[in-house]
Amino acid sequence: MAHISPSYLQIGSTVGALVMALMVIFVRLKASNRPVTIKKIIIPPLGMSTGFLMFVAPQVRVPWLWALLAFLIGWFIFSYPLIRSTKFEVSEGQVFARRSKSFVVILFALLIVRTVLHQVIDEYVSIPQSGALFFLLAFGMILHWRVFMLKQYRVIEASGELNGTPLHPEVPHQPDAK
Repeated sequence: MAHISPSYLQIGSTVGALVMALMVIFVRLKASNRPVTIKKIIIPPLGMSTGFLMFVAPQVRVPWLWALLAFLIGWFIFSYPLIRSTKFEVSEGQVFARRSKSFVVILFALLIVRTVLHQVIDEYVSIPQSGALFFLLAFGMILHWRVFMLKQYRVIEASGELNGTPLHPEVPHQPDAK
């Protein structure tokens, strides 16, 4: 079996991350032209969860504490810019994600931080373990962002804006009868 140099793996993973970031940007920009649905919010983390199958391979496994820390860093730190830049608006009874000018910048900044962190982490763990840690970080980030989106969608849904009428219409003020 052929052995692949770690430097080629590093270059390949960086190029792969860049390609994925560009794909995410392209998909997100196109998605803002289509209405948001619960299914469209839930499917990405469900699809991404299949990545947990990588932990079947022993060379990918990391200590539980490292895994938890990677997930929590994604959940609390890396998801924050995505959450802050995600806004919904209702148009013609449908929910749309409003395009954020900062979204592309945020994704590239996250990519740069990921690449720098990758260089540091690769000094301490193997490349497969590094991939596992960054998967957990990304999963925590995406899951928190999508949970936020789902909550926001539910708020809009409960307000009655989707069918054009507010759920709790304001009662006009009537003066007290004397």
